[in-house]
Amino acid sequence: MKPTVQSKGESGKEFDFTSRDFERVRALIYQRAGIALADSKQEMVYSRLARRLRATGIHSFVQYLDTLERTQDSEEWEAFTNALTTNLTSFFRESHHFPILAEFLKMQKEPVTIWCSAASTGEEPYTIAMTVCEAYGSLTPPVQIVATDIDTNVLATGANGVYPMERIDKLSPERVKKFFLRGKGSHEGFVRVRPELRKLITFKQLNLLADGWPISGQFDVIFCRNVMIYFDKPTQSKILSRFVPLMKPHALLFAGHSENFLYVSDALKLKGKTVYELNAAQRGARAKP
Repeated sequence: MKPTVQSKGESGKEFDFTSRDFERVRALIYQRAGIALADSKQEMVYSRLARRLRATGIHSFVQYLDTLERTQDSEEWEAFTNALTTNLTSFFRESHHFPILAEFLKMQKEPVTIWCSAASTGEEPYTIAMTVCEAYGSLTPPVQIVATDIDTNVLATGANGVYPMERIDKLSPERVKKFFLRGKGSHEGFVRVRPELRKLITFKQLNLLADGWPISGQFDVIFCRNVMIYFDKPTQSKILSRFVPLMKPHALLFAGHSENFLYVSDALKLKGKTVYELNAAQRGARAKP
């Protein structure tokens, strides 16, 4: 039996992908996840979604997008969103934040709750956990970390806590020895995060644009780094307005190096380099009975 060969479209690509298709993708991902795709992302979108067409056996973007729009609760929506989500991360990325976090933790007298709102493959929440353990001098500190992301694939990687050796190349030998277990036999070349660190973190799927968030209570610290850059200003403002009630009066909010929240929220003030806290009015309001 001869294998089937997929004929190429008029563009010379495997699938025809028109400007209209791209605009439909932009509208759908904005509606679903708040992500504003730039004009320059057309090739990236084609490359990533072409894999979904192959996986689903659909032979045109028009048919694929029609199917998505017809079935709003389809599992393919999750795959579509995962495909268009960028997950660039590393351990101790933007390292200036973690000494600030450590000093903040040393001043807290009660159990601390931390929300990492764009956890990706887990390097950021595990970095937070390492900082927490070092600040308290214990692998069982009084801290709970909630790590969320819209992408279920990367969350599974984070919850598993297994990484290739090269992912920890920039960590000190002391941190590697203290926080990681080296794989042996068939697992050689990989490391697993120590179970004590994994117990500090709860991984959950969360879409920052969803009407309801599967979290409750208030946090001492929120990390929202390098995710707002994918949203337009109205979406950023909406998300920040939902962060504010989830922050304790003394809470810190950490942003990415290219993000500025002062232009989209008047409830926050700058405390340090891309570190924010509630302004005096917000803190005063929390103190009232």
